Amino acid sequence: MRILLVEDNEDLGEAIEKRLRSAGHSVEWVKDGDDVVPTAEAEPFDAVALDLMLPHRDGISLIAELRKRKFNAPILVITARSEIDDKVSLLDLGADDYLVKPFDLRELEARLRALLRRTGGQASSTVGVGNLELDLAGLNAAVSGKALELGRREFRLLEILVAHAGKVVAKERLMNQLFNFDENVSVNALELHISRLRKKLEHANVEIGTVRGVGYVVRVNE
Repeated sequence: MRILLVEDNEDLGEAIEKRLRSAGHSVEWVKDGDDVVPTAEAEPFDAVALDLMLPHRDGISLIAELRKRKFNAPILVITARSEIDDKVSLLDLGADDYLVKPFDLRELEARLRALLRRTGGQASSTVGVGNLELDLAGLNAAVSGKALELGRREFRLLEILVAHAGKVVAKERLMNQLFNFDENVSVNALELHISRLRKKLEHANVEIGTVRGVGYVVRVNE
């Protein structure tokens, strides 16, 4: 299942992302309200976990705009008890379910799965492009069925690029998703991972291209 996580709290967002990834889900984590709609429209998502209190845009207005734009994936609202005086109104706006803080991460995952079943969707634990396939649950990668030996960050980097196949992913975005905010790393670390991945993908019919000054893109070799 590909999940759009909208949460500005670093500790909570990191915990949710880690839990969902360990269960084999692909997660796109957005921390600013202004980034939600562009991200939601850039690629398909199976479900959304959305905190109501966000920088620059509140979650309620975002739900209304997403539904107005015909975004149909189920939305699970994450909220503090004091923020949810009228639960019926929240659901009427377009939310599909809500979860009150504090909550067990297992319940959050279970509710997302239930929403997917309710809307008739099917969760997938594999993504791919060309003859490259990633098993998100097992953290395994293969080219034409032959296993690739990847480190944890190499797998994560490839997962992000494959999820946006054909589209340029900015270096800054990759850095934010690959490394913790308290890690003191330079862009050279990202470039090293890219270099290693390119060597490991030499027998694949996909390549990692560079868009100078911007970022990287995975595309199928013609």
